[in-house]
Amino acid sequence: MARTPGRVCVRAVYPGSFDPFTPGHLNVVSRARDLFDEVVVLVAVNSIKRPGTDEEERAAAVRANLPADWSTVTVAAWSGLTSTYCRHHEVGVIVRGVRNTTDLRTEYQLAAMNHSLGVPTVFLPAQPELVAMSSTAVRSVAG
Repeated sequence: MARTPGRVCVRAVYPGSFDPFTPGHLNVVSRARDLFDEVVVLVAVNSIKRPGTDEEERAAAVRANLPADWSTVTVAAWSGLTSTYCRHHEVGVIVRGVRNTTDLRTEYQLAAMNHSLGVPTVFLPAQPELVAMSSTAVRSVAG
């Protein structure tokens, strides 16, 4: 993305448990790169989910799946609220991928909470060929 003089750099965060990081996740990151100056893939701890590895190992796996020339994309592990990460790291927006109306309902509730904490959310709908892709489905096939 070419920078316009005087334009503010917009950093985005794409949070998730990424257990594992799927082609759908990669697609969301790719499209977010086109919208924002910098994208942080935030490998988060979700108390509801029980991933097979810790967030540092998952972050390393995400890094290994990103193209080397994506210099505007970084990966970080985080165990707090996404909005707290955003405030501490000058991130202006949260990016979330949605596959269906069930995802949208859940994500909308999270977006409302994050908005009340000062961080807006941008939803990116899944590409049609990736709608059925989920980390749960990938784990089931791999298992």
